Amino acid sequence: MKANDYHVTMDALVSLCKRRGFIFQTSEIYGGINGFWDYGPLGVELKRNIKACWWKSMTQLREDIVGLDSAIIMHPRVWEASGHVGNFKDPMLDCRETKGRYRADQIVVFKHKTDADALMFAFHEGTEPAASLKKAKKLTNGSALMDDYETVALLDIPLDRYSKLVGPDTNEPGTLTEPRAFNLMFKTYVGPVEESSNVAYLRPETAQGIFAQFSNVCSTIRNKVPFGIAQIGKAFRNEINPRNYTFRSREFEQMELEYFIKPGTDAEQHEYWVTERLKWYEKVGLPEGRMHRDIHSAEALAHYASACTDILYDFPFGTQELEGIAARGNFDLTQHQNASGKSMEYFDEETKEHFIPHVVEPSAGVDRIALALLCEAYREEWIPKNGGEVLTAEVGAKRAPEGYEVRTVMRFAPCIAPYKVAVLPLVKNNEELVAKARGLFERLSKRWKCFYDQNGAIGRRYRRQDEIGTPLCVTVDFETIEKDNCVTVRDRDSMEQVRLSIDELDSYISNIVDF
Repeated sequence: MKANDYHVTMDALVSLCKRRGFIFQTSEIYGGINGFWDYGPLGVELKRNIKACWWKSMTQLREDIVGLDSAIIMHPRVWEASGHVGNFKDPMLDCRETKGRYRADQIVVFKHKTDADALMFAFHEGTEPAASLKKAKKLTNGSALMDDYETVALLDIPLDRYSKLVGPDTNEPGTLTEPRAFNLMFKTYVGPVEESSNVAYLRPETAQGIFAQFSNVCSTIRNKVPFGIAQIGKAFRNEINPRNYTFRSREFEQMELEYFIKPGTDAEQHEYWVTERLKWYEKVGLPEGRMHRDIHSAEALAHYASACTDILYDFPFGTQELEGIAARGNFDLTQHQNASGKSMEYFDEETKEHFIPHVVEPSAGVDRIALALLCEAYREEWIPKNGGEVLTAEVGAKRAPEGYEVRTVMRFAPCIAPYKVAVLPLVKNNEELVAKARGLFERLSKRWKCFYDQNGAIGRRYRRQDEIGTPLCVTVDFETIEKDNCVTVRDRDSMEQVRLSIDELDSYISNIVDF
């Protein structure tokens, strides 16, 4: 199913995320700040569960991977050695008319194939050719023909032809500045005096902390190659144009693994980790049909890489990257060895040889995965009032057909749902019933994140839990306390109910919600 097959719009999703406490704009009372977001009570649980599933899959269910938590601010020479200080730059240009700012490598130009004096039209990457032609026709009095034009990268346009270039968001030529380098790292100072000797940077990635501590980890755990070091943490990039809600932000969270391998096993290990990561995504609720592999061509690889595959997801706003998996050779360890003078070699006791390990790096964005899971989970359904087939609501429909009611449901995979179980007494004005429900809630809360709700009709309470994605609702009723010590367990997706003994409940819940 592609992005345009969605039964959700970004506007509807953003509205739900604010209304239900998944995501808020940071500093909203002061007008917010672009590229920064706060996660509310449900959002923070969603992110915590994503990270917990990743961490468990990497460090608990495997013996060959250990964890690390490195500092956000490291010695500036780390970033000099890694190349970030000198090379971590995007080409940027501005529009003098609209004051818009763009990454030059994300702009394409619709230009005449033969007429060097003809107007050229700049567009955001991914713009359909039909839109390009429509704008060209408008500004050339209808003389533009598709066969006369071609699409090229903006960076391939000579600077002396910018006077003929119409910007992406304007109809006037000659308003774009020439591209210039824009360093993406946030600069700060360590110590009380702001001077050049005290300059430091907020880390733009978590990986370099792993490479810098490689020798210490090796001497501590004594794992044999191949082995990995995993890390989850915040990173910061001064993005030129944050966009698409939380997808491209200036502060974000990464889950990165550096898997150290013997030279010569790069291709095999790279393909292994691509397969492993796709399995993980399906397990947390992103189906194969919306996931794609973007295998980089040899020309598109970094000079030190032998392979790179991006894992993509079909968002409502287009197919975009969730994770990159790169075979990086021994570039990073070699750079740090040369810059620090400290050996990064590994001694293989079996072969009696010294070598600098190569590395395969799966690097995923927590915030991007959270957004993909929110998009995938969102559903609006029409529920028959008197039994019958549940229908998927039409996008943008204001009301349900006669005989139906609307249900908004977040179909999260149970392992990443913010709450696993809701405990609901059938009524709130019976002390024995409430006491039984409270006791059950407190017991289950020792193991899972649970929600207790006794206000309103039971049907409305079910709907509230559906909208925040709680997989199971457990209802304590009069038969529970008077007859059989059983409860009614309702499934979020099917809305089917089963009657279970309280003694069976823990095992039943565990089989459904645990990763």
